[in-house]
Amino acid sequence: MTIKYAGPRPEISHHGIQFKDGKEDKYVYLIIAIQILKAIDKDYEEKKSYSYDTKTKRFTDAELLDIMNTYEPNLKETVMQEEIRYEEHLQEEIAHVKQRKDLKEIERDTWIENLNIMQQYRIQRAVNKIYYIHCVADIAKVIKREKIKEIDTPFYEKYWHVLQTIQGTLSEGRDSVGSDLKVENTSEGMIAKMFVNY
Repeated sequence: MTIKYAGPRPEISHHGIQFKDGKEDKYVYLIIAIQILKAIDKDYEEKKSYSYDTKTKRFTDAELLDIMNTYEPNLKETVMQEEIRYEEHLQEEIAHVKQRKDLKEIERDTWIENLNIMQQYRIQRAVNKIYYIHCVADIAKVIKREKIKEIDTPFYEKYWHVLQTIQGTLSEGRDSVGSDLKVENTSEGMIAKMFVNY
């Protein structure tokens, strides 16, 4: 499956399908993460920092996929395997609903039908999340490789979320590095800053 926007997280039951506020599709964060990845992966001559330019080009869905594939040539196969595992999880979810004795048959049937209706939607969300996790891992690799000490972005919720995810990824594994997130008020507005501690 390709990269494309799906929507907020659905809550599915025998009562119907609702969408959870605040549980946005990782696609919206992936767009920002790929912009950061492309911007930081460059030759650094002096200052090992990056400031986000709000005029940064927005990539198409096909370009997002192409960029991800340049960093991980086998990513398509990896995503396909993870997608299959997620589809198996969805089938287990249906099997669990079928076993529910506390529900009437019509309630079980309705719940299963709602799960089936939302299956492709949920798979797309899962695929977007997989790409996002891989993109953040690629950002962490570039930060460590280039010894980038600072990344600045506008202080908006989506940018902050991406920086927090990068921070968490940097702190994982044997070659982990710590980092600090701060907010500064400048003449151009609020700026989010991530300082990497080597």
